[in-house]
Amino acid sequence: MTNRRERSPLIQRLAALGTVDGDTEDERLRRSTLVLSTSLICVLTPLWVVTYLALGLPIPTLIPAGYLVVTIPSLVWFARTRRYVPFRTFQLTLMLLLPFALQWSLGGFAASSAVSLWGLWPSLGAVLFVGGRGAVAWFAGYLALLAVSAAIDPLLEPAAIPDGVQTAFFVANVTGPSLVAYLLLRYFVRERDREHERSERLLLNVLPAVVAARLKRHDGVIADRFSEATVLFADIVDFTPLAVRLPPEEVVKLLDQVFTAFDRLADDYRLEKIKTIGDAYMVAGGVPTPRDDDCEAVAEMALAMVEACQKLTGVRLRIGMDTGPVVAGVIGQRKFSYDLWGDTVNTASRLESHGVPGSIQVSARVYDRLCDRYRFEERGLIDLKGKGPTPAWLLLGPRA
Repeated sequence: MTNRRERSPLIQRLAALGTVDGDTEDERLRRSTLVLSTSLICVLTPLWVVTYLALGLPIPTLIPAGYLVVTIPSLVWFARTRRYVPFRTFQLTLMLLLPFALQWSLGGFAASSAVSLWGLWPSLGAVLFVGGRGAVAWFAGYLALLAVSAAIDPLLEPAAIPDGVQTAFFVANVTGPSLVAYLLLRYFVRERDREHERSERLLLNVLPAVVAARLKRHDGVIADRFSEATVLFADIVDFTPLAVRLPPEEVVKLLDQVFTAFDRLADDYRLEKIKTIGDAYMVAGGVPTPRDDDCEAVAEMALAMVEACQKLTGVRLRIGMDTGPVVAGVIGQRKFSYDLWGDTVNTASRLESHGVPGSIQVSARVYDRLCDRYRFEERGLIDLKGKGPTPAWLLLGPRA
């Protein structure tokens, strides 16, 4: 994967020329590609200036030289003002018109070695700089100038240019635009791919992979019912007074340390992190892909979470678990999220909030599923808000 550090310092500086804070990645990429295109053509232009000057052709010499004279100050202006649209229009106009003007001054297609081929790049590059719809006018302009050139070609007086020079410039006029188009398109596609990969990583940090794939395929409601899933809620005991005592940076650092450890455990046990709310952490097994061992996997993660927090001074957890049917889906249109609903979710949340610090409190359904493989301590009936007296157990660990 390509990133900015792999570019040369010069290309990196040129790519950043004229960018504006707050630009979307697409806008930034359009700006940087145009600047690099302009800079690359400026590097190649002196070849034509020197050759026409050596041949004693003043007007053909002035046209590419004039391009350099006006383009370099325009780059400086763009770097200072960041006004992309005027700079883009000015550059595309120059790149489109000047090759035809140079061809006419040299006496037509043959005498100029078809230098008008350089006008093809801005009409194609406009797809990158302006967009597909806006590029139509630039390509139409190229075709119109090409038609004018064909009509007036018999009327032009060919310049006296040696055959060897004509042949060399024909090669250059084919190679030059091809090289510019290849390098700039390669840069654009590579940068677009890099941003696509970055966007994919960000999306997968929000949604499960299978859900993200469904979301990209259609815009309808994404919702599923699962006959069985296991839900875990974890909460840091006495976090509010702890947050009052610690500086803000330490609070965020502590949460990041704890939740990063939980994220690793979720990956290890192939479970789905659903969300964090303040100092609470929610994870589930069996969604969005059903599995037979979801309850056992979540139990193993719960035990590992307690063990991980024992290594952090002053951090204890309350954990609640339940297993059963849930509804899962994506909500929101902008800051969307994947969430779970149902009695199983509510019960797991209540078991956590009415739990014992440093312990894992589970429902009867979890106990029934795991009692032959794990050790439990019965708590009897506890009064859960919204559910009333409910039997509960503390998960202690696997049987020997």
